[in-house]
Amino acid sequence: MKDEVSIMLDQHYLNILVPVDGSKEAELALNKAIAVTKRNGSQAHLHILHVIDTRAFQNVSSFDTSMVEQVSETAKETLDEYVQRAQTAGVTNVDYSIEYGSPKAIIAKEAPKEFNADLIMIGATGLNAVERILIGSVTEYVTRVADIDVLVVRTTTD
Repeated sequence: MKDEVSIMLDQHYLNILVPVDGSKEAELALNKAIAVTKRNGSQAHLHILHVIDTRAFQNVSSFDTSMVEQVSETAKETLDEYVQRAQTAGVTNVDYSIEYGSPKAIIAKEAPKEFNADLIMIGATGLNAVERILIGSVTEYVTRVADIDVLVVRTTTD
């Protein structure tokens, strides 16, 4: 038992994945992910992920590629700011990616493999209550399906 406890306390995460969607909860997760990455040393890597849910465009009758380009450009600007925030806080090994598709599948399965993540730090919820009822919580899905540790962030770093 003592060995198990010391292993848990000595856990170092070297590849931290933090999905962001612009919500307050995702910002909390990002702030904590920055702190955890710093605490795990210079070899730790922070990967910030934004998934553009392509299902959101399926019901738009006048869909054109400029809509996706506009959403992508806005996401890129925000992610550039997040990277700068992490670097200012002292995280030297940080990058981001923008993916397209189902946030649930990408965050839970695809991205952890692609980025060799050993921890997902995710906000408690990024959707409003009605969306959670209709399509289910991405966070809930990730905690059930991911093959790596998932830390659900509910509080600030204070």
